[in-house]
Amino acid sequence: MCKYFKDTPPEGVQVGGFADYFPKFAGKQHLTMVFTKESLILDHQQILQKIKRMAFEIYEQNFGETRLVLAGIHENGYLLAQLLEQELRAISALELSLLEVTLHKTEPLAHDIHIQPLPDSLKDTAVVLVDDVLNTGKTLAYTLRAFLDKDCRKLEIATLINRHHTLYPITATYTGYSLATTLREHIRVIYREQEWNAYLI
Repeated sequence: MCKYFKDTPPEGVQVGGFADYFPKFAGKQHLTMVFTKESLILDHQQILQKIKRMAFEIYEQNFGETRLVLAGIHENGYLLAQLLEQELRAISALELSLLEVTLHKTEPLAHDIHIQPLPDSLKDTAVVLVDDVLNTGKTLAYTLRAFLDKDCRKLEIATLINRHHTLYPITATYTGYSLATTLREHIRVIYREQEWNAYLI
């Protein structure tokens, strides 16, 4: 569960601005979202374990590749891609590259998609798109547009948590944690003070 406070919340709980997690409420009356222990589904250590297992799966499926590009979606997807890169460097000799993909998640058609650093070429290269949660699949579907004209050898998707409520034809190749939820429920992955936590709200 999560709670909402107009005033200062109690100590010892994770907090966040309501509009930070639900952009459509930006500019509305300020509310503070509080993440309780009861709503926690993955703690920091569990998330790191999921990342390590995903790295082994990615390496197994890309064992014959000479180069692998991890493209993380800003912001959490990119941070998770960094963790995957660290794990892959520890277990493989793959030539690894890390990209950060930034797009407007609520109005993706009205804004350009930015990739940093801009790669010279992705021709015949294996690319793994990384995000924290696979919800409707909309974000990843629009992200794919930025790579479809790059002539990649293959495009795969890695997500920490898969909700299985996709509205777009998007399937995760690598999943850290699968969770069946209702359409009214939401999952938020929080990185704060060098600690990862995932909540069902």
